[in-house]
Amino acid sequence: MSSRTFEDKQSQGSPSSGVEFLKGVGQVAGGTLLSITMLASSIVAGGLVGLAISFRNLPDVRQLRNFFPSETTYIYDIKGKLLTSIHGEANREVVPLDKISPQLKRAVLASEDADFYYHHGINPKGVGRAVVTNWVAGGVREGGSTITMQLVKNLFLSQRRQFTRKIAEAVLAIRLEQILTKDQVLEMYLNQVYWGHNNYGVQTAARSYFNKSAEYLTLGESAMMAGLIQAPEEYSPFVSMEKAKYQQKEVLGRMLTLGWITQKEYDNALKEKIKLGKIRSFQGSALPYVTNAVSQELARKFGREALLKGGMRVQTTVDAKFQEMAEETVSKWHRRLSSQGLSKNQIALVAIDPRTHYVKALVGGVDSKTSEFNRATQAYRQPGSAFKPFVYYTAFATGKFTPDTVVYDTPVSYRDGSGWYSPRNYDGGYSGAMSIRTALKLSRNVPVIKVGKAIGMNKVVETCRTLGIMSPMEPVTSLPLGAIGVTPVEMAGAYATFANYGWQSPTTVIVRVTDSSGNVLLDNTPKPQLVLEPWAAAAVINVMQSVITDGTGKNAAIDRPAAGKTGTTSSEKDIWFVGTVPQLTTAVWVGRDDNRQLATGATGGTMVAPVWRDFMLKALKDTPVEYFKPPSKFPRPKK
Repeated sequence: MSSRTFEDKQSQGSPSSGVEFLKGVGQVAGGTLLSITMLASSIVAGGLVGLAISFRNLPDVRQLRNFFPSETTYIYDIKGKLLTSIHGEANREVVPLDKISPQLKRAVLASEDADFYYHHGINPKGVGRAVVTNWVAGGVREGGSTITMQLVKNLFLSQRRQFTRKIAEAVLAIRLEQILTKDQVLEMYLNQVYWGHNNYGVQTAARSYFNKSAEYLTLGESAMMAGLIQAPEEYSPFVSMEKAKYQQKEVLGRMLTLGWITQKEYDNALKEKIKLGKIRSFQGSALPYVTNAVSQELARKFGREALLKGGMRVQTTVDAKFQEMAEETVSKWHRRLSSQGLSKNQIALVAIDPRTHYVKALVGGVDSKTSEFNRATQAYRQPGSAFKPFVYYTAFATGKFTPDTVVYDTPVSYRDGSGWYSPRNYDGGYSGAMSIRTALKLSRNVPVIKVGKAIGMNKVVETCRTLGIMSPMEPVTSLPLGAIGVTPVEMAGAYATFANYGWQSPTTVIVRVTDSSGNVLLDNTPKPQLVLEPWAAAAVINVMQSVITDGTGKNAAIDRPAAGKTGTTSSEKDIWFVGTVPQLTTAVWVGRDDNRQLATGATGGTMVAPVWRDFMLKALKDTPVEYFKPPSKFPRPKK
């Protein structure tokens, strides 16, 4: 613990010193309020101390004097190769309180526990507010936790929101403040709290977010960091600067209300230019994009604390050598496409086994060392014409359409909202009557919109949800042209369900999770369910084979039966090729992070299909040729 107190540090260059500075807040409300607060605190504290007799089995807070890191979580590839290890201490550097910016200490106290230096571990005002909120909600919605209570919860208790756990927190908080000073509690909290992106403790967080020591954080940076505590990944400036700035303003507003900063300091902090560092969460990972996706999935299923402290053993679906081959392919084509005029291009690639829905390769960008942002799982980009198979499947599933049904590529206008919408083809012309097979293989826009209107756009949305595409979408006339945001992993998973004739398991990067004793926590052995009409799924695959044999995807031909679809947005910001063989489905996306045009005339068929072909030839080198089942092998849906 630090030998210099928070009060000592505040006295240097500050209008008031430590406790006296914070006491000013209580003085604003007058001596009577302070007396009432202290009386209530004593009553509640006394009652909880009495309750402590009923909590004889609670942890002994004295063990904090000899605190050791929690168990490490290990992540392996499918063959047992260690990819990375993660635990609560993996990215932490403990610093004394006097090496932490006074601005950050004030910001955290303002945000989390303004009365920290006045209560004895619990805050009656906060508890009272939480009781009322929870009574109205009919359950635990607000905790009323002090910094001390948060600390003991993080160190000793489960994350489940239960009334008994809140009492336990309060009891332990009172006990802790009997053996540690306020400064010691604050120092431990700031070094223990989670700041996002696997940063535990204020020092590593400061270096990650702002590339500086916690000692030198400015008021603007401090307020932004304090605003992360409630939901670090959601409010992270690496994820959304807009949300981070909103939280920063909230914290600064709280500090201003408390009288801890002046109006000028508030205004200057809001205007301060934030210069970000870089995410350092998985620097030790052999396959950062894979371990990033695995960690996200584990956190969703078990919670962040279990991921970082639970000592889990995780077997992924990915073979390290196969993944490295995919990353090398992406890197090679990044350079090649750059030389062809697609400057600043990024590429994402996702390969899935349609029989299991196991992810076999997941590449989230051209270089994980320069950017850990995982475009395979986190970038929502427009799929363009790669969306069309979802519309045609929906039509086939009604029993009223087949691949040979005649549709008309002729001018049409629809009243859409407050005006009229007249769809056009990519080449600006029209081709008259044609089959659905021809319309899809040539990627004509007008026929797919006519089919979508005929069957109902709401049914198309339902199909997308069934296929696992959960991005926001409205049943508007232009929906069949893919003007929505989707991720490459969603597209690969959807096409994999077609390739497996409607049978689907949840798409995953995890095979199995056990604890350190070998007890199974998660078993993702595939349990396929039939979610689509098999004939309609087989019909879509059959039509998409024509895309590769003599359509817009001819550059994807790989000398074996394959089905796929090109995708190009009207502004050439996103270009795709998503395709499959019976044993492997792969989605490839190319675009720019700034969402600007790649190049005039850039299309999925000319630019991305060759990337897909190159990868698939390598991936299937030792895999026997298999043929898709024709639609005639399945019963047709009734009209």
